[in-house]
Amino acid sequence: MQLAPYDAGIFSIIPPLIAIILALISKEVIFSLLMGILSGTFIYSMASGLGLAGTFTVTVSLLIDRLSANSDMVIFLVMLGALLSLVIAAGGAGAYTSWASKRLKSAKSTKLAVCFLGLFLFIDDYFSCLTIGNIMRPLTDKHKTSREKLAYLIDTTAAPVSIIAPLSSWAAAVISILRGSTKIDGMQLFLLTIPMNLYALLSVFFVFYICIKPKANFGLMAKAEKRAQEDERKSENDDYPKNNKGTMADLIIPILVLIIVSVISLLRSDFGTALVLGVFCALLCCFIMYIPRRLLKLGEFFSSLCEGIKSIVPAVIILILAWTISSVCHSLLSIGPYIGSILNTSIFPMTLIPALFFMAACGLSFATGTSWGTFGILIPIVIPICEAAAPHLLIVSVSAILGGGVFGDHSSPISDSTILSSQGAKCPHMDHVNSQLPYALTVAGICFIGYIVFGITSNMGYWISTSISLGVSLILLSSILILLPRTRHT
Repeated sequence: MQLAPYDAGIFSIIPPLIAIILALISKEVIFSLLMGILSGTFIYSMASGLGLAGTFTVTVSLLIDRLSANSDMVIFLVMLGALLSLVIAAGGAGAYTSWASKRLKSAKSTKLAVCFLGLFLFIDDYFSCLTIGNIMRPLTDKHKTSREKLAYLIDTTAAPVSIIAPLSSWAAAVISILRGSTKIDGMQLFLLTIPMNLYALLSVFFVFYICIKPKANFGLMAKAEKRAQEDERKSENDDYPKNNKGTMADLIIPILVLIIVSVISLLRSDFGTALVLGVFCALLCCFIMYIPRRLLKLGEFFSSLCEGIKSIVPAVIILILAWTISSVCHSLLSIGPYIGSILNTSIFPMTLIPALFFMAACGLSFATGTSWGTFGILIPIVIPICEAAAPHLLIVSVSAILGGGVFGDHSSPISDSTILSSQGAKCPHMDHVNSQLPYALTVAGICFIGYIVFGITSNMGYWISTSISLGVSLILLSSILILLPRTRHT
């Protein structure tokens, strides 16, 4: 079904607002996303003369289209769920847990291990979110770390790390957008944006600080951590079959196969295909490693595979709905041109361009749950503005958009990586969103100031301005992290 875009103006923001507000109130994500989608397709159908019945026809058409367009990621996630189930059932994850539990003697060291795993699994945020949660959850449970904190650690070392890693799915997406928007080499421009991607850098700093200084927690996260200290929790991994024959190699080798095959495949195919090929080879590796050694019988192998697929279905449903509401906003109601027209007609000092585009990216990505869509909308707008009026602000403005897009991906209740972080940590989704949001907003507020500082000092040159802005931002964030928790005791 061909659906022509409709310029809905201010009405284009209604679907994401409904979805987000309902999610915050009801804590029912699937219901909230459906209501947001239906509100958008209703607006479109009424404006297009399709009538009330068109609301449901358009909704079904979009759901099918989004599932088809993202079929590679759905297949990857389903197969990844199967892979994680297999390495648990074969005893590989248990062997790692036993090995790590002898060396990670405290909650601090365990949380730091989660963060370092996030840095290591930089290739894709989906992969990072699901893998780390399933591997580390028994250890964080053992040391009474809340599921909310685990979800935050996973989420903050997913997208914020992937956006500053040149060999990642995020880098590939951004470079493809940059190549179509400017004459500057896409990879070169991407590398230059990394030092001023304040949201990503400060988020990583924030998460490590919180791990090292647990008393720095504040807000709902502090309450969740206190509650976890008083709770006796049995890890949900205990529901999987026990296998004492497995070794750490049964976990590490399949994951390495996934990463290596995916990276090599990138030279010949797109990222989605590369990930599917990587996880398929990892599953084949599991079969070759587990069956001959009798770690799993043939029936147990496929039973565990099916259990893993079933475990990932709820997250996949939410993701399909999240992709659909994004399509409603962008493809049907033209939220991008609406936001772009506001920015193009606004009158503001050129020094504020990075800060204002950072705010625009934060708002757009939070409302739609898509960072890549935000990049695709705002980067083509900011580049011609900077090339014509402020070339010295081009790099930092692109950095601001990338950082703002990550904010939405990191904090929106309808974002895919937020959803998968909740799934990986086995944390109620809205508990993760509500406990993480104050942290994300704190970092975003500091970033806004940092981009203002850059604009003011931009005549000093990119690297000097970067040093000043990053230094000021780190000082401000450190001060807040020291002072904010103390307000709980005054």
